[in-house]
Amino acid sequence: MTWLRMWSYLLDNMPEVLGALQEHVLLLVVVPVISAVVVAVPLGIAATRWAWLERIVISVVNVIQTIPSLAMMALFIPLGLGIGNKPAIVALFLYSLLPILRNTYTGIKGVDPDLKEAAAGMGMTELQRLLRVELPLAVPVIMAGVRTATVIAIGTATLAAMVGGGGLGRYIYRGLQLMRDYLILVGAVPAAFLALLADFVLGRVERWVTPEGIRLYQSKNQ
Repeated sequence: MTWLRMWSYLLDNMPEVLGALQEHVLLLVVVPVISAVVVAVPLGIAATRWAWLERIVISVVNVIQTIPSLAMMALFIPLGLGIGNKPAIVALFLYSLLPILRNTYTGIKGVDPDLKEAAAGMGMTELQRLLRVELPLAVPVIMAGVRTATVIAIGTATLAAMVGGGGLGRYIYRGLQLMRDYLILVGAVPAAFLALLADFVLGRVERWVTPEGIRLYQSKNQ
């Protein structure tokens, strides 16, 4: 019965649900995750060059990750962001930093030193080695971090409704308030499907951006 009521609500309120889905994807997932990529990838690269920076940035993002999601969102309300999507976007951005930063650092550090020496022996500058050798080899690991951050953001974004934000979480929050199981499903089911879809799509993107030689090497060693 609950599932039937969920489908009935979806059909009767499709424009509203689609609007919430669009808000969830664009504002609460795409914006914070892309912002985190822009910040975390350069930081991760820089951390591989300077040990003191590595200690600072890894420690900071690790501490951020220990703060509960809802507490993080609520923290930004009295700091001037008010209620709504703004505190949620900032919190989701901070939560997305760790997996991307850590995987960028790990991916570049994991490049075979012999390959780096060979590139240096060919006369490549440090920037050329980074762009032509290290980053291409680290792409699969970096993309795995982006996939992880995206899936986490999709799930955590449902808490935005608790601080006055939108997205699919508003149905979960409304369902909890009114004790309506079908409303909880209206928000939870699309969010779960969205997480699975995002992981699949980003997996295809990861394969597309990975150099063919690396893909062939990985397939031979599987």
